[in-house]
Amino acid sequence: MRPHELNLLIIFDAIMTEGSISRAAERLAMTQPAVSNAVSRMRSAWKDDLFVKSGRNIKPTIKASNMWEQIKKPIDDLSSVIKPSLFDPLISTRTFRIAASDIVVTMMILELRKYIEEHAPNISLHMIPYTIVNATEVLDDASVDLVIGGGTNLQQVNIRNELLFNPHYICAMRPGHPLAKSKLKLEEFAKAQHLLVSLSGNVTGITDEVLAQQGLSRKVAMSVNQFSMVTPLLANSDLICVVPLGAVASGIISGEITGTLPPIDLSPPGASMLWHSRQDKDEGLIWLRDQVRRIIKEAEVRNINESMPKLCGSSKELCAKLNTVVISQAP
Repeated sequence: MRPHELNLLIIFDAIMTEGSISRAAERLAMTQPAVSNAVSRMRSAWKDDLFVKSGRNIKPTIKASNMWEQIKKPIDDLSSVIKPSLFDPLISTRTFRIAASDIVVTMMILELRKYIEEHAPNISLHMIPYTIVNATEVLDDASVDLVIGGGTNLQQVNIRNELLFNPHYICAMRPGHPLAKSKLKLEEFAKAQHLLVSLSGNVTGITDEVLAQQGLSRKVAMSVNQFSMVTPLLANSDLICVVPLGAVASGIISGEITGTLPPIDLSPPGASMLWHSRQDKDEGLIWLRDQVRRIIKEAEVRNINESMPKLCGSSKELCAKLNTVVISQAP
């Protein structure tokens, strides 16, 4: 292979990894016009458009995707031999992009920012809107480096998955609600006015599936696409909501809302970190995953510990279950 062809392959790999000519230029320490000129040479040499515009990013053609499947591993192997991937957070100027729901952002963003200021002062972090339906797509097209969420379809072999924790669900409501009691009956639960948090837009959830198995249904009187809306809505209405404790912990601690054990057994999907297999050896992303993992797990245990004193008086059974979760997640 001629030297200029190898250079084109390196640039091609960077564009495919980043999903953007400008980000590829930054990655390669090249100017954007230089990378664009290289793309023109690729198209001429390889007889294909290779990349087409897609919003702010670009998408590869079928030929480009097939080529990358063949050259990705050899290029990674050569790079690791010639220039091992070293990441020093103290001097790195990388920008990381994370797609996460607002509940996850609330759990981690302050502590993560504090850690970055102390240990990685030149790193930038951008949070991207997350929905279940686009979780793997944004990793495929390199729009983000990391996705944090639950209920995601993980069938794609090129998407890596690490479970962070299994959220504990409670039935939350305002303190003066008629159903704010230690033992909630199934029939009265089903007849109540329900609030549903839906990141996909669907107005049915796991609760509806479990109720259907018992020949029951509920009325979803309102749905929202942000967990941050749950506490104010419950505090000022007769709605109830089956929700992860972490999403409403601050409202429970402040006394704005309360919670009890749902009268049904729920096995919701856990909260996971997702990343693309092409970044398995990315030391920067490995570092970021380590920090996210530690901070989120600590936040989940802290939310439970701080909420329990408020919940134990209304539901001893719920308190016992939460205490079991804390013990199971202890280091």
